[in-house]
Amino acid sequence: MIIPVRCFTCGKIIGDIYEEYKKRYEEYQKATDAGEKPKETPQQILDALGVDRYCCRRMILTHVDLLGEAAPYE
Repeated sequence: MIIPVRCFTCGKIIGDIYEEYKKRYEEYQKATDAGEKPKETPQQILDALGVDRYCCRRMILTHVDLLGEAAPYE
């Protein structure tokens, strides 16, 4: 539902990285859909954000944001 604050495996803080990754990945998708060459690939985005370990990358890449479905009322 909400990205965990820390990686389950190594304990590195990853909660603050997800929003920036999501923003950059949406830019990547827009460029790809428009047929343009994106300036960063998902791998380069994670490298720039300092996510080096594969366990932390797994936490970010496989996260599914279900908050909107679980709590539709504000």
